[in-house]
This record gives sequence, structure tokens and C-alpha cells, in this order.
Amino acid sequence: MEDTMRNRVLVVDDAEMNRELLCAILEDEYEIETAEDGEQALAIIQEKTEEIDAILLDLQMPRLDGFGVLDVMRENDWISNIPVLIISAERAVDVESQCFELGIADFIHKPFEPALVKNRIRNNVDLFGYKNHLEQKVEAQTEALRQQNKILAMQAERLQETNDRIIEVLGTVVECRNLESGEHVKRVKGFTRILAHQIMKDYPEYGLDKNTVEMITAASALHDVGKIAIPDKVLLKPGRLTEDEFALMKTHTTQGSDLLKQIEGIWDDDYQKMSYDICRHHHERYDGRGYPDGLKGEDIPISAQIVSVADVYDALVCERVYKAAFPKDKAFQMILDGECGTFSPKLMEAFKKVKEDFEKLVS
Repeated sequence: MEDTMRNRVLVVDDAEMNRELLCAILEDEYEIETAEDGEQALAIIQEKTEEIDAILLDLQMPRLDGFGVLDVMRENDWISNIPVLIISAERAVDVESQCFELGIADFIHKPFEPALVKNRIRNNVDLFGYKNHLEQKVEAQTEALRQQNKILAMQAERLQETNDRIIEVLGTVVECRNLESGEHVKRVKGFTRILAHQIMKDYPEYGLDKNTVEMITAASALHDVGKIAIPDKVLLKPGRLTEDEFALMKTHTTQGSDLLKQIEGIWDDDYQKMSYDICRHHHERYDGRGYPDGLKGEDIPISAQIVSVADVYDALVCERVYKAAFPKDKAFQMILDGECGTFSPKLMEAFKKVKEDFEKLVS
């Protein structure tokens, strides 16, 4: 085997005869460095940290003994990467224990058998080599995971931007059809966020968190997207709708949800599902008297329940082509009294707590 391929062992002993003996035992397998005392050993270790594969260290030496060498190696974290084998005539158990506490890999007692020394060194060099290789492999895998996480974070950010853009575009389509819908959508989003936050705080059984609240808020912009399919003569009629016209108007829930179902797969599944539920079910009522599916109680998605309250409140406090605005207090009481349909008791309790916050959003 070429010398450049052989492992390097540092022999540290103040007795020349011991150094020569150890060199003779090891020179057929290893490149050998020698040091007469601890200070000389540390100078070599500092210069050749990456090159030394094992250290044979005596304890009793002038200038700086073996314990001093171990202390410095521990301070510089060299001892975690280079196996140190103590070779000493010392047999006191407390001395041996102290050495192991300082991080040595093995303790060989003098006098020693040559074969024992070679086997101990070979085993520790192999063990530390495997350990260092494993640590490098783990670090490489960790770095690869970091890079993957960065990529996933970028993809998630782009997906979020895509979701927001889809909602913005679809919401804008509604605004173009209905002059009042632009500000209506903005206010409904504001009311939705306020009420959803309160529900999150008061009723953990709904499983809302900050991300879900923001998703409901964003998706609320599409609650009336189905109105793009309603003819202008009905959508913009200034007077009361006929029975047939009202029946047509009510189809905006199914028309909108059908539209959102058609673009399934283009955007994030959670956003699509949330938007679908809100669009289809924001006119359902807790007592089952809403439309289009006559859902009752908690069968109505909580997202749709929240947006329903926000939508009704805005319809009451703002002027429409077919009616004047109600005073804020009057609108608030109408909802609590069930004049606009029955809502969940839990939602009504939360609604009471956010009355002032709702009113701040109304100009």
C-alpha cells in the first residue's frame, strides 16, 4: 500500500525506548509521528489535525503530561474526532476513570503485547473512521433536506400567490357585473376575518387556526361568484324581485359552486374546497330553511356559517339598488332576533363580542 494511503498515528512518550518500540510495532501499517512531551504533541496535533488518525499517549511526561494534553484536546474538540489511546503503567482505577471521562477511546497497560496494541489501534481507527464518515453523511443529508425545504417553501409561496391570484381574478369578475360588489367583497372579507378569529378563540371544537382563518377570509371573496351567471335585468333590478326572479337569483349559489368545481385541480385543493363550501352554502340556515341544499345545524360548513353572517350584516348596513341601509344597531339586532334567518347560537355569541369591530368597518 502506498504511504500516502496509510493512516497516521502520533506516538507521545518521553521515553525514547518506548517510542522506538511502538514505532517498530506499527510502522508496517501506519505512518508514524512522534513527540517527546505534551507540548510537542499539541503542536503536531494543531498543525496536522486532519491528518492524524490515532494518538498513543503516555500520562507521565515532563513539561505537559497526558492529562494536560487531554484537557487541551477536549477544549478544542479534537478528541471527538481523533481516538486517543493511553499507554501507561498506571493501574489505579480512579486514574483510568478520569481518562475515560476526558474522552479517551481506550487504555492500554504497560507492559503491553505488540499484537494487542495493533488490534486496539486498528479497531479504534476503523470505528472513528466509520463514525466520522457517518457524521459527514448525516450532515450531507441534512443539508440536502435544508435545500429541499427551501424549495418546498418557495413552491408553497408560489402556490399561495396562485391561490390568491385566482380568487382575486374571480372576485374582480363579480365586481364588473355588479357595481356594489366591489366594496361588498372587501367588507365581507373584513367581517369574515373578525368573526372567524373570535370563533377560533371561543370554540376550539371547530378546529380553526390562524391559517384556516386566513383561508376562510380569502375564500369569502368568492361567495357571490355565481352572480356572473345572473342576467343584468335580475341582478341590477332596483325594485323587489318577483318569485321567478328570486328563484333565478338563488341559483347563484349552485352556479358559482359548479364554476369552482370546473377549475378543480388548477389551484390548491384546500382553497378550492373552502371556496366551494362558502359559495354553495352561505345561504343555508341553521334551522334547515336556507338554500340550495336545505342543510341544517352543524352539517353546514363552519366557513359558510361565518361568511353567511358577514354577508347578511353587510347587506343590511349598506345601501343596495333595491333598498336603503339600515342603522348599524338595527341591523345587529335584526340578525340576533332571527329576522334574517336562524344562525348558530355559538356564532351569535361570538357575533355579540365583535359588534364594535364590525361597526368600524362600515363607513
